[in-house]
Amino acid sequence: MGVDYYKILQVDRSAKDEDIKKAYRSLAMKWHPDKNPNNKKDAEAKFKQISEAYDVLSDPQKRAVYDQYGEEGLNGVPPGGGGFPGGSDGGPTTFRFNPRNADDIFSEFFGFTSPLGRGGMGDMGGRGGFSRGGPFGEDIFAQFRNAAGEGSGLVPRKGAPIERTLHCSLEDLYKGTTKKMKISRDVNDSSGRPSTVEEILTIEIKPGWKKGTKITFPEKGNEQRGVIPSDLVFIIDEKPHGMFKRDGNDLVLTQKISLVEALTGYTAQVTTLDGRNLTIPVTNTISPTYEEVVKGEGMPIPKEPSRKGNLRIKFNIKFPSRLTSEQKSGLKRFLTSP
Repeated sequence: MGVDYYKILQVDRSAKDEDIKKAYRSLAMKWHPDKNPNNKKDAEAKFKQISEAYDVLSDPQKRAVYDQYGEEGLNGVPPGGGGFPGGSDGGPTTFRFNPRNADDIFSEFFGFTSPLGRGGMGDMGGRGGFSRGGPFGEDIFAQFRNAAGEGSGLVPRKGAPIERTLHCSLEDLYKGTTKKMKISRDVNDSSGRPSTVEEILTIEIKPGWKKGTKITFPEKGNEQRGVIPSDLVFIIDEKPHGMFKRDGNDLVLTQKISLVEALTGYTAQVTTLDGRNLTIPVTNTISPTYEEVVKGEGMPIPKEPSRKGNLRIKFNIKFPSRLTSEQKSGLKRFLTSP
């Protein structure tokens, strides 16, 4: 294939447009000749390669030709000759890659109208190498800092994280689930024109996640010139449950029982969050502060989902509002007997 543009930008062949932009942003800032005054010749060559790779891979048509026919295809010479399929008359068509000036690509990407003046890097000369008409007329990195709102440093500022609450039922957090979230965001196309796109984000909820857990989608905010897009952060919130309350990794359940059941024995019937039915005999005398602990029937532990916390059953004992004299006498005899 000749030149490997994917290798130059250090991205996979399946890289998305945002991955290509991110790679160009990082490498162009690193290898810009103004940032490498002691190694300008090598930096110019590297910067030219990076710009050319971005020029090809950020354009869907150029990328498609390159992926199928390689560098020869960009020169208008697909292997085997005869032109490219798909002409308007059903016959072959032609394609020729006219590489853009590296300065123009850089200024367009970072939002400057004329960052270097015409005394900067010259035409790429049909991808034959850099010619220089003279030193840079102005400090492009100072311009970049000003455009990005930064007073110092070479890294563009990043927008503040965008946080959204993600409401989950206790069942979702017990079993784990997948949620789809539709977002709308502003992006810039390869020519810098803004547009609005809709995107579906897939969020994998892991068993045992707690309220406050954050899921971050890097740089999914709106794109703006001179600003790295904000991260989109979803924060887990737990909906109240009709039966269970969560206490760390434990589940707490309160059951109403009579005084007779508290004194003579009780069998709890519990339906778990994943639909199983548990029968739990309680043989101890149940006092108002008593808890029956069922080990391993609580919430999954996130770092070890095969392990679970405990189920703690509390009791709300219903005391009789009135007792007859006979009942009182009977209770006295029962409670005071050896």
